[in-house]
Amino acid sequence: MQKLQITIIAAAISFAFSAGANAGMSKADYKSGKTNIEAEYKSAKAGCDSFAANAKDICMAEAKGRENVAKAELEDGYQPTRKNRYNVSIARAEADYSVAMEKCDDKAGNDKDVCVKEAKAAQIAAKADAKAAMKTADANAVASDKAAAARATANEKNAATREDAATEKRNAAYAVAKEKCDTFAADAKAACLRDAKARFGQS
Repeated sequence: MQKLQITIIAAAISFAFSAGANAGMSKADYKSGKTNIEAEYKSAKAGCDSFAANAKDICMAEAKGRENVAKAELEDGYQPTRKNRYNVSIARAEADYSVAMEKCDDKAGNDKDVCVKEAKAAQIAAKADAKAAMKTADANAVASDKAAAARATANEKNAATREDAATEKRNAAYAVAKEKCDTFAADAKAACLRDAKARFGQS
């Protein structure tokens, strides 16, 4: 099956993505990126005027597709989220589909029918992959959160267990020290008991 993809023109795809690719870009960089994308689209659109008929339609579809993908990538760069990454994938799928459908107009009869079916199949597959990727990321995030919560609970229980053990050992040691104090009498015994309480944290 013919693999239908958007024609990428390297010079036109630059759009100032270097700013858009970095998470946490400043608002100024974000606004600048939007301006650059709009300017690049206008330039690409004007370049399509040198074509005629369906060749012009293909050129326009490519220009619009690049613009939409650029905008989605910019949003993901400015606010990186699973949803925005999904939107980038969908924008690419739609861009590929639009260009592929325009190219199908150059065909006729069964060739055109096959071309349209391939374009639609490619679009469905790309969207399905994007959806699966987002759901997988969501599931992994939930699992990670649950694992973190489980670790926190386990750590709390372990700390409590260690504290209980330490208390039991202190109490046992105090009982031994207290018993030893019985060998003394009067003030000596009182002093021994005070020392034992202080050493083993007894009130």
